[in-house]
Amino acid sequence: MIVKYTGNFLKQLKKSNIRIRKAFKQRLLLFVKDTNDLELNNHPLQKDYAGYKSIDITAEYRAIYKEVIQKDDTYIYFAAFGTHNQLYG
Repeated sequence: MIVKYTGNFLKQLKKSNIRIRKAFKQRLLLFVKDTNDLELNNHPLQKDYAGYKSIDITAEYRAIYKEVIQKDDTYIYFAAFGTHNQLYG
């Protein structure tokens, strides 16, 4: 698995406070070990984010990503980061 970040994702992550950034790092480690760990609440999205999935970072924050399989590699592109209301509201 190869993890990549869009510029928009990094910009949104950088705007969050240090506690949220640390939570993302911890969840990312969990995600790399097991993308379906129950703590992540990993699920597919619909409507504007069809084709993407979301994981929980905290009770309020989410990270949206897209999984792309090319040849023998799986790429994870994190595309958006923010609170539930910021992303879906």
